[in-house]
Amino acid sequence: MSDINQLISIIIPVFNESGSIGFLLEEVINVMAANKFNFELIVVNDGSKDNTQQILKQLTYKINELSVISLRKNYGQTAAMAAGFDHSKGDIVITLDGDLQNDPNDMPKLISEINNGYDLICGWRFDRKDKLVNRKIPSKIANKLIAHVTGLKLHDYGCSLKAFKKEIIDDIKLYGELHRFLPVLANIEGARIKEIKVNHRSRQYGSSKYGIDRTFRVLMDLLTVWFMTKFLTRPMYGFGFVGMISILISLAMSSYLIVLKIMGEDIGNRPLLMFSLILGIAGVQLFSFGLLSELLIRTYHESQDRPIYRIREIQGKTKN
Repeated sequence: MSDINQLISIIIPVFNESGSIGFLLEEVINVMAANKFNFELIVVNDGSKDNTQQILKQLTYKINELSVISLRKNYGQTAAMAAGFDHSKGDIVITLDGDLQNDPNDMPKLISEINNGYDLICGWRFDRKDKLVNRKIPSKIANKLIAHVTGLKLHDYGCSLKAFKKEIIDDIKLYGELHRFLPVLANIEGARIKEIKVNHRSRQYGSSKYGIDRTFRVLMDLLTVWFMTKFLTRPMYGFGFVGMISILISLAMSSYLIVLKIMGEDIGNRPLLMFSLILGIAGVQLFSFGLLSELLIRTYHESQDRPIYRIREIQGKTKN
């Protein structure tokens, strides 16, 4: 059930979507009005080069709920979403693409699930209307890889149609291509997450903004998210453990070589000697990285006054 005083923030990042944005906003308004939701519309124009900005300016005169944030250049979807998040005031925040492929009629389902106690509802484009080779196959591989690496089992990380509790968004900082990993970042913050099937429509206007180069950026960000998932508050466990193993193996090899030297054998030309030295140096470096990372993490948390835990609720009386 929805609270009549509950404000819904709808964030739509757009880049060269002049053909679709007017139709999309009309659909969104109709759906929200039919369900009697209190809402605000935030469209982030991510440096569009067509006449998207002119169309949005005209629409602001017609739509009272509409705010348009125009970025100075094309920063990418992650930055556009971050701008929308920073300026949203709603209790629930919904994101969707500006190309009409996400169906606004699914928004009430997402809002209902949030009000059932979840912190993040992810859309799953169960019957995806995209090209098989260029989009569907790479996306399916990426989804399986992300799920395996992060441990969060979702079918569709790339669907922009999502609903968040505002408090979860406030705890997440976005950069790079991390908008795809929003569920993982929310999971780090202890969010209750659910995935539901949503309608997906064929693109009618414009063209896809994604190229093969985006795959490599996603892979790099996946490594970042993996490290954050495993070692955000304890980087020494990662670097230090591998460093100690390297040092111990190096010591074992060195001891063996010393014994051979004492027995009169020539060890100067043995590859094992070089390998032992490399492992020892690498182990010391990794251990040092772990210590430095611990200091950086401590500085990060303390400088931002960022807690290492998240409280869902406190019941009863508490004392300071």
